[in-house]
Formats: sequence, structure tokens, C-alpha cells
Amino acid sequence: MFTGTYTALVTPFKNGKVDFKSFENLIKLQLSSKVDGIVPCGTTGESPTLSHEEHNQVIEFAIKIAKGKAKVIAGTGSNSTSEAIKLSKHAEESGADGVLLVSPYYNKPTQEGLFLHYKKIANSIKIPCVLYNVPGRTSKEISSETIFRLSKIKNITTLKDATGNIDTGSEAINIVDKNFSVISGNDSITLPLIAVGGKGVISVLSNILPKEVKKMVDLALSGKISQAAKYHHKLWRLFNDIFVETNPIPIKTALYMAGIIETNDFRLPLCKMNNENKKILVKAFNDFGYKF
Repeated sequence: MFTGTYTALVTPFKNGKVDFKSFENLIKLQLSSKVDGIVPCGTTGESPTLSHEEHNQVIEFAIKIAKGKAKVIAGTGSNSTSEAIKLSKHAEESGADGVLLVSPYYNKPTQEGLFLHYKKIANSIKIPCVLYNVPGRTSKEISSETIFRLSKIKNITTLKDATGNIDTGSEAINIVDKNFSVISGNDSITLPLIAVGGKGVISVLSNILPKEVKKMVDLALSGKISQAAKYHHKLWRLFNDIFVETNPIPIKTALYMAGIIETNDFRLPLCKMNNENKKILVKAFNDFGYKF
């Protein structure tokens, strides 16, 4: 079971290749801020455009830097069950603490197909599995009934709820037992979800503001909801404006402007922000007190 603050890491690029120097800088920022864990090769890490070799290298590198200092949940999901198994086995062999498994995209499986997909992956490895429910990306939601069935599989321990709907997360919390955790996949509803029993967040904003996000989450998990709410309201505009364009375009742009990563490179079909949205992003950070 995973609890606390986990950062969904961007994957920096330079001259068409993974920029491991910038990636190390980013990971060390997370470690110095005492986040509970990092998540390489998720949606924020532009995983769909990484080759299998790059994917494995990024995960191995993240584990090498973070091992013993923060947990590493490796993004290993795929719309191909056999491919997800292959990536998950590699992550396990490399020393990952768990795997993040996005629900299959494009195929549009039935709920039974989703259940069998996750069951087969979980049975192929021993480390914990995190279900990743993000219908806005995949077009297919994991139903509450399917989540309940999957929660009974020993090493499926956590749900990342990125539906953006507090009711969906609340229902999941109601149906699973205390040994299964539901964490937010949307920064803006982290506090509301924790208030009804959620256990943390896989955060995008914590790439650049890990201390602030962690403080909010730690306060909330310790029952200090009113104090956590002060951080929530202070961060709320950023929680939203880092999605003014498709993630990870805004957060990667912010990291570049902050000098945390060396270049602002993306892989097509993602591209650099348009100027008007960039102005919105910069203003949100400036108003927060973060000056580029």
C-alpha cells in the first residue's frame, strides 16, 4: 500500500535523447524535499514516445538515484497485456518498489477484460501494483465493481484515481478494505480525497514544488485538515493552470524556466506551449511567489 506524496516525473530530453543529467537534477530535488516516492515513465514522463530501451533505462536510472531514499513506482502499463508484463518484470528485476499500470487505452476492453488484464500482470510479478484509472486519457473507466474484485488480489494494493471526480474516488474508498489505498491522480482534488479517506497523491505540481505539496499532504494525512486547506487554497490556481495545455507541456515548461531541466524539448505529437497559455502559466507562478 502506497501513501503520501509521489511525484510523477517528467522525462527531460536534449537533442532527441533522454537528458539524464537534467533527470538526475530533478530526482535530487525530490529527494532533498523528502517526497515519499517518485514515478518515472508515467503520463507526465511522456511514456508513449519512449522506446522500450529508453523506458527501461529511465526506470533503472531513477531506481539507482533514489534507492533507499524514496520509493520508486515504475510506470509499466500498456494496452498490450504481454507488453505490460514484460515492462513490469523488468521494473521488478531492477528494484522498483511497485508498478503503475494505466488502464488499457484504445482497445476499449470490457470490464471482464480489464479484470483479466490486471490479474495476469499482478500474477506475473511479486511487487505491488497500482491501478491507474484515467478515462480522460484511455476512454475506458475501471468500474467500482472491477476495482473491488481487483483489490482482492494480494499484490494489487493501490488505486490512482485520475477521474477528476471526487465521487468516483469516494466510492472506491467505500468498497475496498483498509489494506488497500486510494490516492489522487489529480492535484486539485488531493485534499478533498484525503478528507474522505484517500491516502495521498501522485502529483504533477510536485515536480517543481515538492516541499509545498508534501506539506499539504502530510498535514491532511495527520488529520490537520484546516491547516492543509491553507496550502490547498494557496496552490489551487497552480494545480489548475499546470493543465492549461496538455500535461506535461506546462509543468515541463515551468521546470525549464526554473532552470531545473536544461531544455524545453518535447517529442511529437507534443510541442511547446503557445505564448498566451505560457503567459497564464507564468502569471500563476509569479502570483504564488515563484519568480522565474
